[in-house]
Amino acid sequence: MNLIVAVDRSWAIGRDGDQLCYISADLKRFQALTTGHTVILGRKTLATFPGGRPLKNRRNLILSRTPGFAPEGAQVFSGLEELLAEAEEDSFVIGGASVYRALLPRCDTAYVTKIDAAFPGADAFFPDLDADPHWAAAEEGEPLEQEGLAFRYVTYRRVK
Repeated sequence: MNLIVAVDRSWAIGRDGDQLCYISADLKRFQALTTGHTVILGRKTLATFPGGRPLKNRRNLILSRTPGFAPEGAQVFSGLEELLAEAEEDSFVIGGASVYRALLPRCDTAYVTKIDAAFPGADAFFPDLDADPHWAAAEEGEPLEQEGLAFRYVTYRRVK
């Protein structure tokens, strides 16, 4: 499996139930990489999408323990093993923090947008892959900038 995430300098990914920021170039990259694939996410991440609706042109597998939660256009699972039985090898884990933590050991590739900024008050974090001996940066893009915010794309691969 794959995962895709945007992190700040301290590997923060969210604040108050939302992303730290929205970078249009990164959103386009997210769309390009995930369209046509299965995406795996939690209920709270789904709530941050426009209208709280599943992503179009993707199979949406949602992990939620909320009874009766059944958004149209998605499959909902209360347990991880049940969800994994439905996931394809090329699925993308797209958040949030608890879903990333649960599925990171099952992923082989991580598409990380590293934002060169610190966001005070961040309350959701992704594991620091630079400090994890099981992961290594395989590709690193050139620094980019949008609206004064510097970022770069780094692809990590699990060390075999």
